[in-house]
Amino acid sequence: MAVFAQAQNVTVDTGLRGRFLTAIQRMQENRARRAVYRQTVRELNALTTRDLDDLGINRTMITRLAREAAYGSAQ
Repeated sequence: MAVFAQAQNVTVDTGLRGRFLTAIQRMQENRARRAVYRQTVRELNALTTRDLDDLGINRTMITRLAREAAYGSAQ
């Protein structure tokens, strides 16, 4: 009976540990995506209006393009 109780505790700990590691991984992924978003906005805002026109980008499109670059296109 004691062996069975210990086996259940290990399973619960592993499940909790797994959820914790998954949460940490998601936080790291979200942090990386936010970094891509910020970098894209920063780089596009650094371009002149003429450069953006050459690329076919309007200044009002910058946040949308950065969001697509970081999180994927909206469907």
